Amino acid sequence: MKMPVSRYLLVGAVVCMHATVAYSQSMKPGLWEWQSTMKSQSGEMEAAMAEMQKQMANMPPEQRRQMEQMMAQSGLQIGASKGGAQVMRICVTPEEATKMDMQTDPDCKQEILQRGGNTMKIRFSCGGEMPSSGEGTFTFRGDTGFSGKFWMQFRSDGKTDRMDMTQEGKWLGANCGNLKPRK
Repeated sequence: MKMPVSRYLLVGAVVCMHATVAYSQSMKPGLWEWQSTMKSQSGEMEAAMAEMQKQMANMPPEQRRQMEQMMAQSGLQIGASKGGAQVMRICVTPEEATKMDMQTDPDCKQEILQRGGNTMKIRFSCGGEMPSSGEGTFTFRGDTGFSGKFWMQFRSDGKTDRMDMTQEGKWLGANCGNLKPRK
């Protein structure tokens, strides 16, 4: 299955960030980090993630550094953490935080299904070459963090698959360092 794993990580993170912003009505600009664990029904997503990590680990140091710099220039830093979770960092600009809208994919739409206390349930769908849809529930910690669970159904190479994902998001600080805002 040819699957751009980073797209699903990014869609999940953006849905979570968009949900955070929609609920809390405020967020801090700066460096944000998401830790995600995923489990697909077919197991193909996990295999693709493992292969991507293996290829990155086996790259010569200079080539790996170039790849990481290219990703950072496009506003994304992806890595692995303990227990197999994926870690992604994104630089949120003051303008994005002020607009309170992180949705950058015009093919993705989101609907708030339920809101109460510090939790919210959403539904989302994304069109394009690899359509996906799903629902999630998020618990917020003010404007500096959230945790959530969601499921996503998607099609790739003519097959339908489902992925369950848990996420933890936290604000790391106002300074994004060398990570540029997303383009």
